[in-house]
Amino acid sequence: MAKKNPVNKQIGQARLRLVIMAAIVVCLNVLASYFHTGLDLTREKRFTLTEPTKKLLRNMQEVAVVEVYLKGQFPAGLQRLQEAIRERLRSFKEYAGSHIVYRFIDPFEGKSEKEKKAIAHDLENKGIKVMELSTQDDDEYSMKTFFPFALVKYNGREMPIYLLDAPPGGGSEQQMSYAEAMLEYNFASAINRMGRADKPSIAYLTGHGEPLGVKTYDMLSRLPGVYHLDSLDLPHSLEIPAAYEAIIINQPTEAFTGPDKLKIDQYVMRGGRVLWVINALNASTDSFANSPQFIALEHPTDIDDMLFRYGVRVNQDLLEDMQCNPLPRILNNGRPELHDWVYFPRINPSADHPIVKNMDLILAGFTNTIDTIKTEGIKKTILLHSSKYSRTSRAPVRVSLSMMSYPLKHEMFTKSYLPVAVLLEGNFHSFYANRLAPEYLRLLDSLKHPFKAQTDSAGAMIVTSIGEIFSNGYSQKDGVLPMGYYNFTQEFFANRAFLLNCLEYLTDHSGILEARSKDVKLRLLDRGRIKTEEGKWQAINTGIPIAIVLIFASAYTFFRRRRYEVKAETKKTDKPHA
Repeated sequence: MAKKNPVNKQIGQARLRLVIMAAIVVCLNVLASYFHTGLDLTREKRFTLTEPTKKLLRNMQEVAVVEVYLKGQFPAGLQRLQEAIRERLRSFKEYAGSHIVYRFIDPFEGKSEKEKKAIAHDLENKGIKVMELSTQDDDEYSMKTFFPFALVKYNGREMPIYLLDAPPGGGSEQQMSYAEAMLEYNFASAINRMGRADKPSIAYLTGHGEPLGVKTYDMLSRLPGVYHLDSLDLPHSLEIPAAYEAIIINQPTEAFTGPDKLKIDQYVMRGGRVLWVINALNASTDSFANSPQFIALEHPTDIDDMLFRYGVRVNQDLLEDMQCNPLPRILNNGRPELHDWVYFPRINPSADHPIVKNMDLILAGFTNTIDTIKTEGIKKTILLHSSKYSRTSRAPVRVSLSMMSYPLKHEMFTKSYLPVAVLLEGNFHSFYANRLAPEYLRLLDSLKHPFKAQTDSAGAMIVTSIGEIFSNGYSQKDGVLPMGYYNFTQEFFANRAFLLNCLEYLTDHSGILEARSKDVKLRLLDRGRIKTEEGKWQAINTGIPIAIVLIFASAYTFFRRRRYEVKAETKKTDKPHA
């Protein structure tokens, strides 16, 4: 029998290896399409889903369809965001499996101008707006329309997500980095809200001088989109129903009676959550209507003792802060000029808590400071505080517009980081424990409202003393202004975001808000080193890969040659001698 040619045998083996390698590559790609994983090497674990998000995705009962309208060729920043969205939705699919379906769509692709107008109108009704992007090509500028939105459909509902939602200020790179970090929270929050059987119920308490009308229009008209919102006249109500997951007590100016305080106290003892906005002094810009100065006196709300029992005290003072907003002052020539007004602080959220993490500045009016009181079983978290250069004036305080004439000096502002918003969490004890007469306790029992001396499980409340934090402005020209808009500087502040985050934290026990606390750190290259070390790093990035390939090739050639030399020597040794 003729022996097989060694050359043909080697060629056959090479072909077999090539087929096997190709099959392995194909199999790996198929597996990778079904099983996606990655290694998050960032210090802040920016690309790792939080545990509440993972739990939400694992427990999904319906299919969520995500339509991302950010499709096409864009500048580098938007292209990076586009890839980040794809990566984030892919990581969602790892835990939700077939319950997450996503696709990228260009609504205008292949459409006529008439069809585009109809599509744009339909999307705008869903809260998705077309925007224009200026691009530069060969020194020529052109405008391109695009939709930086996604539409999430789940549980028979739809919710739009603005993909470029970032605080104003800072460079475009910082805003894009923030938008990327918020993708998990935005998508998870949408799925969580639509997955609930019903919207949470909250109540806005009235009956003690709380503002109602044009100043609260933005708040009371925005909240019904997320919550079932009622107004509750406390003095004329037998109790605060337990159906309300949270209540808002916003800037009361009249005294609470004992029965009204007991209603709030027992609501808290039965697990209710409260968002308090308490101003200890009667200071507002309306006080300047008839005079350039006024005296800020105490508000007789009589709520201090109950808050003290829960763990905080709102001080009878006014905060003055060098980091502040301006007010217009009329000069001698009759023209207005903006001057810093220390009573209107610009509150910079810097706490490491999901409610305020990565949040922009808060617009504040006349503000008091808050002291935390040592209370057993209650954890206090400072959410908002003043700047490094601040001070306080105790009541009664004379407030005069003439103060804007004097320059601000750092040495005069000797107090730092004074609390103005505090989160209280834990098992609260009743303010009325051991204070009610036995006859009254028996009466409560007969009415089937037995007195509770403490909460059965951990509760939460948020207390802020920031003046008019949830109020909106009004102008004769533009009508109702958005909450957090300061018309003198035409700036937008994060007051609305703070309100929504507070209520979400108080009413939503899923923990999805935790995804907001991811760090947003933009690690930019050192431009000085780029110039001086450009050649070195180019050589390293180009030379090292080539050197590695050459080393492996040399090693492979050496060992291959050595193997054949050993085989040849073995054959010579095995040959029979004549």
